[in-house]
Amino acid sequence: MIQEFEKTSTDAKLLEQPMKSSTLEALRERTRGDAFWSRYIEEFATEQPLSVSVHLGIFVEPFLGFVLDGRKSVESRFSQMQCAPYNKVKDGDILLLKKSGGPVVGLCQISMAWCYHMDTDTLGELRDEFADALCAQDPEFWESKSSAEYATLMRLSNVLELKPIPFEKRDKRGWVVLEKRSRQMVLWNK
Repeated sequence: MIQEFEKTSTDAKLLEQPMKSSTLEALRERTRGDAFWSRYIEEFATEQPLSVSVHLGIFVEPFLGFVLDGRKSVESRFSQMQCAPYNKVKDGDILLLKKSGGPVVGLCQISMAWCYHMDTDTLGELRDEFADALCAQDPEFWESKSSAEYATLMRLSNVLELKPIPFEKRDKRGWVVLEKRSRQMVLWNK
């Protein structure tokens, strides 16, 4: 299955969708006045090499509303193959919250991320540990994930609802890495 994914992932345009400068400027404007986010976005905008990645997550209701109002503190993504956010998301990364078919309406920080190669025991353990934080108590949710090979769970913090930011996206991916953290190590701080 991994070979099949590698074969289909050669189109870099499909895998990456860089964040437009207009999106960054809109984020700067909409986070102005927020003690945490105005500083965090400014550091991201001026920092080289990047120490965090920026992700775009597509959300449907009611889960988007649950994230924005604080009821949902963990996000999950399950898949058949290794695709973002699996092994792409790290602690401290920025997640833009995009309404399915609509604009970006919020952002949050990923304070912890866990990646799992699934088996039948793992799914039950995830359900027992995270069902409440995921707002996923419905057995149908877990049944729909039973064929997943991979799972990524992310603790969300510093959630901020934003005045909508238009964001054009036409493909069906539910998760896109917009900006990748640099692999280059910084030897010293200025």
